[in-house]
Amino acid sequence: MDFKRPLVARLGGNRSSTVLLGDVLKILRREPTRLVNGHIHLLTTQDDGPLRAASMPPEKTVAGNPRAIMFTWQQRQGYADFLAAVEQAWQRRDPSR
Repeated sequence: MDFKRPLVARLGGNRSSTVLLGDVLKILRREPTRLVNGHIHLLTTQDDGPLRAASMPPEKTVAGNPRAIMFTWQQRQGYADFLAAVEQAWQRRDPSR
């Protein structure tokens, strides 16, 4: 799965990356609301655990992690579609999960 970051995100320190479904240990998610952006984080061995607030180093925050995607309230359908697709693909990879 390729995460292609737009120029504005790359200027802010975020980078594009590729995540292989075989490397994903867990899919962490937070649904977007009107008050809080949501995210989908494909947790791999490169991560120490769940992502935290912006006061931490960029790779440990949602917005700075190359294996996470942020979603606004207006993008909630994209969030639902992406989550369904990635969970389905991940389950097909290993039905025991």
